[in-house]
Amino acid sequence: MAANAIVPAGIAKMQQARGDRSLFSTSDDNVMMKQIHSTHSPDGREFDVKPILLIIEDVMHRATAPLPGTIISSTLQGTQAQLDAVDDKALHSGFSDILELLAYTINKISCEISCKCSGGGDAHATTVSLFNTLSSYPWDAKVVVALAAFAVIYGEFWLVAQLYPTNPLAKSVAHLKQLPDIMERAESLKPKFEALGGLIKAMLDLTKCIVEFKSLPSQYISPDTPEMVTATAHIPIAVYWTIRSIVACASIITNLIGVSHEYIASTTEAWELSSLAHKVNNIHSHLNKQLSLCHQHIAMMKHDEAYRTLVRLFETPHIDNMKVLKALIYPKDDQFPLFESSTKRRVSIETLRRKIVLLLISELEFSQEELSLFDSMYREAKQNPSRPESHHEVIWLPITDRSIPWNEEKQQQFENSQSTMPWLSLHHPSMLDPAAIKYIKDYWHFTKKPIVVVLDQQGKVVNLNALHMMWIWGSLAYPFTSLKEEQLWKEESWRIELLADSIEPLIFNWINEGKYICLYGGEDIDWIRKFTTTAQAVARAANIQLEMLYVGKSNPRDKIRKNNTVIVAENLSHVLPDLTLIWFFWIRLESMWHSKVQHGKSVENDQIMQEIMMMLSFDGSDQGWAVISRGTGDMAKGKGEMFLMSLSQFEQWKDHIEEKGSVPDMVACAECGRAMEKFIMYRCCTD
Repeated sequence: MAANAIVPAGIAKMQQARGDRSLFSTSDDNVMMKQIHSTHSPDGREFDVKPILLIIEDVMHRATAPLPGTIISSTLQGTQAQLDAVDDKALHSGFSDILELLAYTINKISCEISCKCSGGGDAHATTVSLFNTLSSYPWDAKVVVALAAFAVIYGEFWLVAQLYPTNPLAKSVAHLKQLPDIMERAESLKPKFEALGGLIKAMLDLTKCIVEFKSLPSQYISPDTPEMVTATAHIPIAVYWTIRSIVACASIITNLIGVSHEYIASTTEAWELSSLAHKVNNIHSHLNKQLSLCHQHIAMMKHDEAYRTLVRLFETPHIDNMKVLKALIYPKDDQFPLFESSTKRRVSIETLRRKIVLLLISELEFSQEELSLFDSMYREAKQNPSRPESHHEVIWLPITDRSIPWNEEKQQQFENSQSTMPWLSLHHPSMLDPAAIKYIKDYWHFTKKPIVVVLDQQGKVVNLNALHMMWIWGSLAYPFTSLKEEQLWKEESWRIELLADSIEPLIFNWINEGKYICLYGGEDIDWIRKFTTTAQAVARAANIQLEMLYVGKSNPRDKIRKNNTVIVAENLSHVLPDLTLIWFFWIRLESMWHSKVQHGKSVENDQIMQEIMMMLSFDGSDQGWAVISRGTGDMAKGKGEMFLMSLSQFEQWKDHIEEKGSVPDMVACAECGRAMEKFIMYRCCTD
């Protein structure tokens, strides 16, 4: 909207000002801006005007402090601490240097404003005149110099007004300016000064926004970036209306002296100032949106740069792991980004120098079973400092969705998980840079399930996910590299120890004693009763020692707990009393599958993979199942009904166990009489 902000010294001139309000309608904006652009002839000098802007803010805040017996707008009031902080910041920000360059111009503009605003005048003409005086300065310097010039006028007025009750010199000057008479009418001045305070705040906000564009880092945003092009086109308009508003505010201050009581009490000036404030605030809102878009562009460029830096660092050999960890965890200046829950203190990243580091990466929600077992493994490894596996550190890196606002509930969830971890963690999830999160997802293939990425002493990734090998072999997996994982698999075969000895210590004794071992699972308690009693009966009849262990189903729930209770009460077999151990049995099987896949194995080329898939298929069916082994030898397995039927027919095949249980080394061909080649064929039991 258009508004003539000059407030003349009398009613007649005030009427002239009303008529001037429509001098520039929307259709005239282009003409007006062409005139303003014609005055713009910068000489190439650049100025850091932020220190002066800090002093301007300080003047505005202090000048509007409440006076005894008056009611002044609180729009620009600040606490003493805030004012002192602004003052100290300005004094340490090169204020003297920039003031030496601009002091003459500031005072020149101040005199020009005072002269042209005294007694009235054309607001636009005065504004254009100021632009001519400031022609050699860039846009941000123009507006800051003009605002500083007004701050001199505004500050001097309020300095005398505040001091005259107690300072003789100020009292004499105040009488010459008729300030006591003005202050006596403080109540009638309230609307005017409320509007004045509102406009000054709007001018300050817009000026800071204009200056902020000049401070944007050129390495991340260039003048031809679309966001900057749009902003650059609107900055001259913003500067014009700020200086036009400065003229209006200066007119209010200079024309308070020597005017009638009726004019002082008028609310027209308040309306004029409020109208200007509305326009300036609208311009600020639009320009601030552009500033936000520029910051988004800069953030994106910084994100891309940080991402490329991470890619490059992880591809480059290093003498230690510090560069990698500092870039990954927290690339800023904070030297204590880690948290140690046992001591409740923040820890330097230097504590990880030249150590094997396991990055435990997960979302905030962490499975209690996984957390409990990982905790046990970690504490076991750390028990004896002389053991090699104790020489590693674990860091929890929680991955959060930055698009979802962080709230108290998430903070509490994070702190609850953090407090239960004996290893290190990020002090806060926000300390994991978005570029690091992208890298973790892109290069380490993190989705939702926890992973453990292993870095060696030089910061090189030696395993993209050691969690599977940790579940399978525990501390034997140290130093948790892919090479170690491959070596462990070369030493393994499908045997009862691989399948279950880590979940039930008694299995080791049963093997040494040469007992038959039967693992079985399922939910049907009736089948469990039939199977266990039949198997035990066959064992007694065959005069063999048989130990049976119930391992339930994956994702054990109340039904498995009830089955455990029945099995124990009826003495049917051994059980895993803790449901976490049942969960662990199945998660180990899944981990075996994932570990094999990581090393390029499949059901087609790996016998252990075939066995794992068969076990997982048992768990996926509604039937019971069983696996029987003697010592470390081969294992027989099958679905529940097939096993139960076979055991029920014991009397029929007990005398032919050797015959039925072996395959001849040589069989002659019935047609040619030569020895036939032996093949093994696997067929699904449902075929």
